[in-house]
Amino acid sequence: MKKSFYLTLIAIALIINACNNSGNGQLVGVKDRPTFVDENPYGMKFIEQGHFLLGAGTQDAAYSLTSTPKNITVNSFYMDETEITNNEYRQFVDWVRDSIAHILLGNAGLEDEEEYAHFVTYGKGHESEGEPVEPRLINWKTKIDWNSTNEEYRAALAPIFSSPLGNERYYHYAPIDLNVKVLNFEYWWVDIRNYRDPEDPDVMGAAFKDFDNIDPQTDDQGMFQNRPVAYSQGKRAFIKRESINIYPDTLCWIFDFAYSFNEPLARNYFWHPQYDNYPVVGVSWRQANAFCAWRTHLRNVYLGSQKDWVYEDEFRLPNEAEWEYASRGYFHANDYPWGGPYTNNINGCFLANFKPQRGNYSADGGVEPIMVAHYHPNDWGLYDMAGNVAEWCNDAFNESAYKFAHDLNMQYSYYAKKSDSEVMKRKVIRGGSWKDISYFLHNAARSYEYQDTGKSYVGFRCVQSYLGRVKGDNLKTASNVY
Repeated sequence: MKKSFYLTLIAIALIINACNNSGNGQLVGVKDRPTFVDENPYGMKFIEQGHFLLGAGTQDAAYSLTSTPKNITVNSFYMDETEITNNEYRQFVDWVRDSIAHILLGNAGLEDEEEYAHFVTYGKGHESEGEPVEPRLINWKTKIDWNSTNEEYRAALAPIFSSPLGNERYYHYAPIDLNVKVLNFEYWWVDIRNYRDPEDPDVMGAAFKDFDNIDPQTDDQGMFQNRPVAYSQGKRAFIKRESINIYPDTLCWIFDFAYSFNEPLARNYFWHPQYDNYPVVGVSWRQANAFCAWRTHLRNVYLGSQKDWVYEDEFRLPNEAEWEYASRGYFHANDYPWGGPYTNNINGCFLANFKPQRGNYSADGGVEPIMVAHYHPNDWGLYDMAGNVAEWCNDAFNESAYKFAHDLNMQYSYYAKKSDSEVMKRKVIRGGSWKDISYFLHNAARSYEYQDTGKSYVGFRCVQSYLGRVKGDNLKTASNVY
């Protein structure tokens, strides 16, 4: 009887021990972690990590000395195989339009108030002045009746549309034309390089300021002891609010070129279905960043609806080193993405859409931008890395950036404020465009435009960081080819 009693106690102890320590006292980590499968994002190509000579080229026609060669290593990432098209950007525009419509209908009591998003900020005098109100989710299953004959319904949607008849008649509520002035996209993003000045949230100051985080009692505060004050304030100190009108500048076709008849393009390029697969233009650097934030949100909302979901990393603009590395493919010392020193092939056909010869825009088959993926891709499977439209990079433009930026994942960032000088608002563009001579198509050629301007010759494509290791040992690595 006593033996049976002791055996029972031992069994109970073993059961308790098994419940409390599934690793048998060993360091095994946390087991109930979600499974993350790093799959290629739709429409993107995998660019494997490697080393290359940034800025390598055969000429510097302007003697600008802005691309002195430098050895650079970059991590793996994904990149869009084409520039963002008009139709893809229109999905963004329509999403913003529809979300505003849901808000207007909710404010008018025509939709359930608990099912629409209301992005506002506390006003002056409130104890939480400047802080965003907690947003509520839109019920996207509710369909918007754009053709409703109900006057109250049309009146609620009136701010989205403009009418030539003014405010005094019922026809003002009819959807005559889209009022693009109201298409503002508001979002929050985290910039761990800089933080908001607590005394003035609109001022984005450098993060590395005062070092006074040492705990006077313990003389230690762990990771914070060698970090500035902003780090101890938590994540909210680095959260920045952006609100920007996201409709592209369709009049850029007129303003970019003096005394030229480009009105048909101004009227039709973004709107007409014929141009759906053409690269979107007239989008500023700030609008391109807003698109990346929206694309990240769109993907993560879907993942959040799945079982055992894990958020993906954000979509973003490529930094300058990533762009050039992707453009070169496996041909690290050549001038153009296709690997050769010439702009045409053995049959005399041009390999990109640019301004060839003595200014014959049509010699390559296109006068203005043409549809994406018209020419052959480079070795990574990327189309139009040279010509068609130039592309925004994340980097700020500085003539000396190659000399002081780090050689590991090089990126020179500066998010200019409205009060900054124009020279601080320059952002790098790469790849050359349909209006540029062949020099600007070089892999190493770099130029700039201002972050708040949209041009008829500048578009963009997105990248996403690869969170895993190198994909397989059977892949040819760029570092082995160099």
